[in-house]
Amino acid sequence: MEAPYPGNDGRLKRGLKRLFLIVLVILIASGGWLGWRLYSDAAKATGDKNPLDLLGLFIPASLDQTDGRTNILLTGYSADDAGHQGAQLTDSIMILSIDKATHSAVVISVPRDLWVDIPGHGYQKINAAYEDGGISSLEEVINQDLGINVNYYALINYAAVRDAVNAAGGVTVNIQSSDPRGVYDPNTGIDLPNGPVKLNGQQALALARSRGDGRGSYGFAGGDFDRIKYQQALLLSLKARADSGSVITNPFKVVNLANSVGNNVQTDLKLNQVETVYSITKKITNGNVKTVSLNKINGQTLLTGYTASGGQSALIPTDGKNDYTGIQAAIQQLLN
Repeated sequence: MEAPYPGNDGRLKRGLKRLFLIVLVILIASGGWLGWRLYSDAAKATGDKNPLDLLGLFIPASLDQTDGRTNILLTGYSADDAGHQGAQLTDSIMILSIDKATHSAVVISVPRDLWVDIPGHGYQKINAAYEDGGISSLEEVINQDLGINVNYYALINYAAVRDAVNAAGGVTVNIQSSDPRGVYDPNTGIDLPNGPVKLNGQQALALARSRGDGRGSYGFAGGDFDRIKYQQALLLSLKARADSGSVITNPFKVVNLANSVGNNVQTDLKLNQVETVYSITKKITNGNVKTVSLNKINGQTLLTGYTASGGQSALIPTDGKNDYTGIQAAIQQLLN
């Protein structure tokens, strides 16, 4: 039998690769405007402007891990609201910790009033860390005080909540207030009864920003802790809505959802890593997502009130100012 020509195998492999790329480009092009919009929005969020990197979305990308988990810092600010004082303060801080092996996740919310030592800036509330030293400063505080190594971050304008909820066609949140009237805060305009309520984007944004500090407010006995509770509920409801067939099978809803991310989110995840995160989280049901506030983990109260210099009301660990041993132990038990 005649031996094959030595160069045939190499040419065949190169030919197959070219054919694959041509077919892939045709498939992408067939999406036309839809495909380009999805890439454009992803490029905005990740900062990757190379159109050829769109091909990378079809190639699985590994994620950095710490002790078998991928920890993503989700933090919200009001940079999109030019008239808002303290727009660079991150009043919403969450750590999403994903366990790919068990298809589960933990969301840990950090109160904005936690009194911490910000490297190079002294003691301040944790929501000032980003304003003082950027996202790396906030990541450093979370690592040094909470013992959580942040693998990636997503910096989110509050408008993302409004736009994403509208793109998904609204979300349903169960209002659970000790006040029989429900919740009301004139500062944000939120006025909702107890029980399941379907919210549009503006209502969801208002709820995410409400803590009952307006004159005549009611239903926010926990103040900022209630705001954290509803922020977590909104996150889970939006995830469930985005994963539903009514959204993922509707190309225009998908594009609008992507647009809400592209216009309002900055992240250090690469394009193909974003795809990996999505493919992992869509397999995690809401029942396998545990949400906690740093104030209380597994029934243990970990924070207490503190009056800082200048009379600021803040929060410190119950073990004492700057003593995070108990908090770190509770977090490790929660994650492991």
